[in-house]
Amino acid sequence: MIGTGAISHKHALAYANIGYKITVCTDIFPEAGRKFAKQYGCEFVPTYEEVCKHPNVDFIDVCTFPDFRLQPIEIAAAHGKSIQVQKPISTNLETARKMIETAKAGGVVLGVVSQHRFDDSTIFVKKAITQGRLGRILQADAYVKWWRSEAYYSRPIKGSWATEGGGALINQAVHQVDVLSYLTGGVHELFGYWQLAARHKIESEDVVCALLKYKTGATGVLQASTAFWPGYSERIEIHGTKGTCIFTGDKLTAWDVDGDQGEPAPVEKDVMSGSSDPMAIPLTPFERQFKDFGDAVKNKTTPLVSGEEGLKALEVVLGVYESCRSGQPVRLA
Repeated sequence: MIGTGAISHKHALAYANIGYKITVCTDIFPEAGRKFAKQYGCEFVPTYEEVCKHPNVDFIDVCTFPDFRLQPIEIAAAHGKSIQVQKPISTNLETARKMIETAKAGGVVLGVVSQHRFDDSTIFVKKAITQGRLGRILQADAYVKWWRSEAYYSRPIKGSWATEGGGALINQAVHQVDVLSYLTGGVHELFGYWQLAARHKIESEDVVCALLKYKTGATGVLQASTAFWPGYSERIEIHGTKGTCIFTGDKLTAWDVDGDQGEPAPVEKDVMSGSSDPMAIPLTPFERQFKDFGDAVKNKTTPLVSGEEGLKALEVVLGVYESCRSGQPVRLA
């Protein structure tokens, strides 16, 4: 593990649940790293270079801010270590592409943590769309109306362009951007508006909205915020010619499909969401993704959320930012 902040503890618990052992960790704050090592029974080393070269490491998990990605990948790839990074893949497309190229050149697997692809709701709906149960998709929307406290943004690096790459869209709603792209086949064109520091004292956006046009011709709305107290569970809505499904938090909460006779939809009402507490999220999707990544490393295959998939989500996010700055529609490559 490189980085032992809050999300690394979710990762550590998920690894324990699937029987993977954390062997070594590091952190720029040695006291925090040693505390993590003691808690999870692993070795602490002072530098990320030592993690990337460690003889007892099969793959590396990077839980740092997104401005620190390429550095460990270059060393890991040179030593035959596969690597997965916390979302987003990077703060810019140039670095993200270099990460993918470096991993390929080194023959190692690169993955991006985007665990909502492994929610029961996403798994079911992906299969249902493939089977044509929703018909032709007309509209696919995501609403992430969350809240983050003043304490959350108390460090100057939070919400900064240089370190985090932006605000609510790249750090919170990037999960929903990834799920929309995964379910629809990708975004073709978009147009966005943002409000910079609408509620919090940050450089970037804490309110942003965008219109999306998908490659299939379907349209959509993307809304992200960390300024809406007390925070509301994120929602994804997929509307097709045969019906509609709605995800709320990590669950499928509506399945209204005319004449549907397929596998019963796993509709639930008891949802989990990071709407006001970043750690109020379930472990199971992490467990599934980490198992998928571990299998890819062992079998030399491609994980479900590869570096290329992480790049797609980043292209949408940065496209929205470009449109907000220019006031013009952006067509993705």
